[in-house]
Amino acid sequence: MMTTRENEEFYEKYELRTIRPDEAETAEAIELACFPPNEACKLPIMKQRVELAPDIFLVTVEKETGKMIGYITGLATNEVHLRDEFFTEPTLHDPDGDNVMILSVAVLPEYQKQGIAREMMQEYLRRENSRNRRLVVLTCLAGKVKMYNKFGFFDCGGSDSAWGGESWHEMAYVLN
Repeated sequence: MMTTRENEEFYEKYELRTIRPDEAETAEAIELACFPPNEACKLPIMKQRVELAPDIFLVTVEKETGKMIGYITGLATNEVHLRDEFFTEPTLHDPDGDNVMILSVAVLPEYQKQGIAREMMQEYLRRENSRNRRLVVLTCLAGKVKMYNKFGFFDCGGSDSAWGGESWHEMAYVLN
């Protein structure tokens, strides 16, 4: 992927990296700022995700302040559809899985609408492609379908997931 001037400015200001073991509490705070309580990941599960799948947990840090402002987290699997158990059972992570189920894309509200989620997603997809993954799947509410289409995901229609009591669209991005 070619770097544009906009990307250069982004990387001057922000660092994208793997989450560190001591950052689960910060990730949970971002989760709680971005999602309603019925959808948000709670600290015990977040800690397990950080412990079991740190390599597919990408965070964005503001270089000047060192503040984590967003992240993408998921689990690898050989399954092709996102089911509710992925949100509550980090032990379903299979490091050798062909596919990734994205569980959260979160950017603090005061940093939204600045292209941060787009840059995180591009890096996330590059990383998973380099790991020879085949498919990246996520669910989103209807109001986010267009955003994920712009990121290159296609809408698979209604999801079987009822996480948080919501109706979700399943979105997929084909890699390798």
